[in-house]
Amino acid sequence: MLKKIGQESIKNIIAKSIYVVIVLIGFFVALGILDLNKVLTSVLASAGIIGLAMGLALQGTLNNTFAGIILSFLPKVRIGDWIEANGFSGRIVDINLRSITILQADNNYVLIPNSTIIDDPIKNFSLSERSRIMLDCGVGYESDLELVKEVVLNTLRNKFPQQDGEEVEVFYKEFGDSSINFVARFWVDSTDNRSLQSAKSEAILAIKKAFNENDINIPFPIRTLDFGKNKFRSETITVRHKGD
Repeated sequence: MLKKIGQESIKNIIAKSIYVVIVLIGFFVALGILDLNKVLTSVLASAGIIGLAMGLALQGTLNNTFAGIILSFLPKVRIGDWIEANGFSGRIVDINLRSITILQADNNYVLIPNSTIIDDPIKNFSLSERSRIMLDCGVGYESDLELVKEVVLNTLRNKFPQQDGEEVEVFYKEFGDSSINFVARFWVDSTDNRSLQSAKSEAILAIKKAFNENDINIPFPIRTLDFGKNKFRSETITVRHKGD
């Protein structure tokens, strides 16, 4: 039966539920065989009272339990998916009746209560095979903006082939303090955060190399400290351009 169920979390929930049911049935069967009817009646009555008290005292725990059952059957949250939730990101390694366990990129485990996964937004990187990257950059005011756009477009198109309905785009955003800023958008294969970071790193390397080959400057600020004759230190911000 369990072999026919594809989602690992469902297998775990069913196995644990079967175990609990078998233990309870065995307990009540044993009481019946021993002809302990009065004990059985007392146990059932006590169980009702205790169950009510525990239900009131453990509302948060029960909430996580029911949320865990729901999560186990959700096709969009599966063991092995890379997710981002509650400020943490990592690969899901376990879904139980209390929490989801994720393994972060730094090899540390984080347990996130099931109720927060159900109630709060969650980003699942594994649901789509393609993702769009937005890469910010800036060039000097002396730059030929048409040339800059052409270089970036050609570089990214050659590095990251786009599929049907996808394209590389470059949009100038603003006149910054020391540069004219733009954003480059392109699509890559991605099922986790690591592949996105790797693609962004490759794009930065390729664009920087192309800018060097076409004598396109990326300005950056430097700090200059001026210790004049007065006792107070003054600080100015200058911008260093290529060739300075």
